[in-house]
Amino acid sequence: MSPFDLPPAPHHFGPEHEAFRAAVRTFAEREIAPFAAEWDEAGTFPRSLYAKAAELGLLGIGYPEEYGGTPADTMFAVVAAEELARAGTGGVQASLGSLHIGLPPVLALGSAELKARVVPPVLRGEKIAALAITEPGGGSDVAALRTRAVRDGDGYVVDGEKTFITSGVRADFITVAVRTDPQSRGAAGLSLLLVEGGTPGLERTELRKTGWWASDTAHLRFTGCRVPAANLLGEEGEGFKAIMRNFNHERLIMAASAVGYAQACTEEALAWARERKTFGRALAEHPVIRHKLVDMVQRVEVAREFVHALAWRLMHRAGDEAALVARTCLAKIQATQAMAFCASEAVQILGGMGYMRGTKSERLYREVKVMVIGGGSEEILKDLAARQLGL
Repeated sequence: MSPFDLPPAPHHFGPEHEAFRAAVRTFAEREIAPFAAEWDEAGTFPRSLYAKAAELGLLGIGYPEEYGGTPADTMFAVVAAEELARAGTGGVQASLGSLHIGLPPVLALGSAELKARVVPPVLRGEKIAALAITEPGGGSDVAALRTRAVRDGDGYVVDGEKTFITSGVRADFITVAVRTDPQSRGAAGLSLLLVEGGTPGLERTELRKTGWWASDTAHLRFTGCRVPAANLLGEEGEGFKAIMRNFNHERLIMAASAVGYAQACTEEALAWARERKTFGRALAEHPVIRHKLVDMVQRVEVAREFVHALAWRLMHRAGDEAALVARTCLAKIQATQAMAFCASEAVQILGGMGYMRGTKSERLYREVKVMVIGGGSEEILKDLAARQLGL
């Protein structure tokens, strides 16, 4: 018996969502979970996993059929994020999901020719897409970005640096935030360019991290990279709005993933507490441990309900934009705090085993901070939420 065995809320999910949930759960249990520790230690996972995920429809959720996608509502994306997270390896999930932040600007702003060339192979799992926003001097403060793209004939010459880029080492297509107007300040003058992986002058350095070991994370250096003008996404100066739209979806999916990670830690701790015996009885029979487990279940359920309700509101545009942006920030904070609490308590319940590499809880304990920082740190999100709410 699991403490999470409740039927889905019918106003959020239908039979088609639950059928998809079952399929993703099976995929995660068979194709990811058994290899999570091995891939984490190796610092990578097979590229063939992208094609397997594509066959299930995971990569194409919400994309048009004409490009090989699967039209689906926001709740399908939430289901996928939660179920993949239960495999307990954020690095694999982050890399598989990097297309969902790298590809939307291409689909929304790219030319018909560019979309036809780029989107289908990514959705088939043959190519990898990434997004490059953060720089050594700024991340959430997008308006402070300094990487330049200067128009030169039929193309742009790109110079600058990006860092902490998920899938940056292996990516075939990188959506890059650049400043096309060197005289501009702030949000004005920011644009998006699609830089292809083999572009001369692009140098990639893999970064070593506390967690997400299975995900390649890169520092990118652009030195005189020549990019065709046809790779400009939208008009010059349109980049800031596109980046902000991207952030909102990224934060929702990170929140849903954090709920799944919190649940994975809780379930592992519960299984251990039922089997492990101390002083002649199962660990779970000691009130102090039962109380910890109840606290964990409570945090998971509160965060889950917040995320599901928000996803439904976003899907139906139920609320003004400022209010929805604020609640997206708050949902990510709520969910990542639940993950942090559950990961810490799970390691404590597992005791010495919780400190050993190979358990989900140990791995997720190391991955808490990237979830709290990535997509906008807790401090940035609180400030943004306060401004959106007029506080």
